[in-house]
Amino acid sequence: MSGIEGLRVTVVGGGLAGSEAAWQLAERGLDVELYEMRPRRTTGAHVSDRLGELVCSNSFGSQLADRAPGMLKAELQMLGSLLIRIAHDTALPAGGALAVDREAFAAQVTGALESHPRIHIRREEVTEIPAGPALIATGPLTSETLAKAIATLAGQEYLYFYDAIAPIVTAESIDLSIAFRASRYGRGQEADGDYINCPMNREEYEAFVAALLDAETAELRDFEREDPRFFEGCLPIEQIAARGPESLAFGPMRPVGLRDPRTGKRPHAVVQLRRDNLAGSLYNLVGFQTNLKWGQQEQALRLIPGLANAEFVRMGQMHRNTFINSPTLLDATLQFRTRPDLLFAGQITGVEGYMGNVATGALAGINLARVMNGDNPLTLPPTTMLGALCHYITHAEPAHFQPMKSNFGILPELDNPPRDKRLRGLAYVGRGQRDLNELLIASGIVPIQPDAAPAPAS
Repeated sequence: MSGIEGLRVTVVGGGLAGSEAAWQLAERGLDVELYEMRPRRTTGAHVSDRLGELVCSNSFGSQLADRAPGMLKAELQMLGSLLIRIAHDTALPAGGALAVDREAFAAQVTGALESHPRIHIRREEVTEIPAGPALIATGPLTSETLAKAIATLAGQEYLYFYDAIAPIVTAESIDLSIAFRASRYGRGQEADGDYINCPMNREEYEAFVAALLDAETAELRDFEREDPRFFEGCLPIEQIAARGPESLAFGPMRPVGLRDPRTGKRPHAVVQLRRDNLAGSLYNLVGFQTNLKWGQQEQALRLIPGLANAEFVRMGQMHRNTFINSPTLLDATLQFRTRPDLLFAGQITGVEGYMGNVATGALAGINLARVMNGDNPLTLPPTTMLGALCHYITHAEPAHFQPMKSNFGILPELDNPPRDKRLRGLAYVGRGQRDLNELLIASGIVPIQPDAAPAPAS
């Protein structure tokens, strides 16, 4: 890409996505101005000024060959990711997961970027959308000033500051001998399963409410706790339950317009699940935003009839999270639709998890370099995990858009999928790697073959 050597681009944000994007751009011959406002301005969550600092867990998730996070890690290796390489260099013993020494990880990321001759790090706050070619990866704690600039660009209604996420389960793990498909009063396309309903009698409902009230909530950070808007208009289910024993039954669990086909009667309460993707492989629990700790949350949710053995793709959570409504604003290439030289990456796009941030940073960096060189940006196959994530966040229903992490439920179905879950996962991974390999070669990119992943646990 000698034709773009010396051209300058701006990357805003020195987290996982921004760090990876800066590296990908610089490695392709572009001069990168990487802006990170720390330490001049803190976020309330970070504790250092290092690039790539991990503010929550030190785990990047499973690296087993038959798991969705492992699939995404392998794809990152194929794309030549800097951060996945550093994660392996700083790994700690963690069974089938990739956990890192967080200080060593951030130190290596910072050192690699500071020493790169084409990356120039600016410790300044960016308050406006850059005028030239740029990539925004400011994460969930985007400064208020820049957030206002993004809102002006995108439209105020397409920018969210507080994330109320309902749990998501795989459709195949819902027990339909208990749960049933129906819309209230028979509206909608009942045969197509607009909703799946989990009915509760009084005893089951009371046990569920008691579990919610006994469970421990996640601790809010100071900047969340002190903000009067934090739970405004979107109460967690445990707070609704605390208002009275029947408050949920008259709220998000109201049973009106529904009859349990097993009894022919209206249940005392019902939990409705709504399709979360076009394939109908994922369902979210309607109105079930919650701030319960994940372990206790899962125990309580398994008390819901029909969900005792559910596979939870995402647990409910409520936290400050600045993100854009990507289905209305971005293409699957991560380009802003009305400005092709402006790309977004990381959590601000609606991806969840460390690896999702790194992966979208890698793709956005590669694509901005291709745009600068006059090449077509890459749209990854939806059979790849990264391609499926980018397709999901840019094609989801805008009215119900919520962030998503890597999971097999967002991939196209396999032809003749194996019945064994482990073999099915390996089939997804094999198909995705073949398709990514073909695309990269056709696009003039030499794919790096991923290291052998640890064997799946028996």
